[in-house]
Amino acid sequence: MSKQGESELYTIGHSTHAVDYFISLLKKHSITAVCDVRSHPYSKYNPQFNREELKKELKRYNIAYVFLGKELGARSENPNCYIDGRVQYNYLVDEPSFQQGIIRLKKGMKQYSIALMCAEKDPITCHRTILVCREMRSHAKQIKHILANGGIETNLEAEKRLLNTLGIVPDMFKNKNECIEEAYDKQGQKIAYVEEKKQVTTG
Repeated sequence: MSKQGESELYTIGHSTHAVDYFISLLKKHSITAVCDVRSHPYSKYNPQFNREELKKELKRYNIAYVFLGKELGARSENPNCYIDGRVQYNYLVDEPSFQQGIIRLKKGMKQYSIALMCAEKDPITCHRTILVCREMRSHAKQIKHILANGGIETNLEAEKRLLNTLGIVPDMFKNKNECIEEAYDKQGQKIAYVEEKKQVTTG
């Protein structure tokens, strides 16, 4: 088994790719395991990425598939992780199940070259970066995001782009690291899952 995963963690968004192209992206970057962090591992518009179909296809190319959506997904079954129906990432990371997911991921990185997979094409608009990679920064020597064109954006580059996107700049009150944490917090609130309001019927 490759030891590359001990120092590097990759992420990828399946977007609307054909499954063959998606697998070519994984092979290009020598990925040997995909960790699916979608809370709901099915896609109405891209059924080629439904959990069972994807697992079967990856197996053909000797790429392992692990579902970690319950542990590292963007939703929670715990109502205490919500405020006004919106998931709070700072609560989610303290959940025992989330921390267990991080432990499993760290163990897996010792044997596999892992790509965290979710649906979003852009890493900075997805919880795989804003929630999971934020937590993994101290556990991986480098985090690399596989882009739709096959290129790589490092997590440091993604953080810089996030700062620019949100218009957050260091000043006399906040240094760069504080600005980055603020950017993660703001983006987390922006992209967090919001529960659908239940219809109230009368009569």
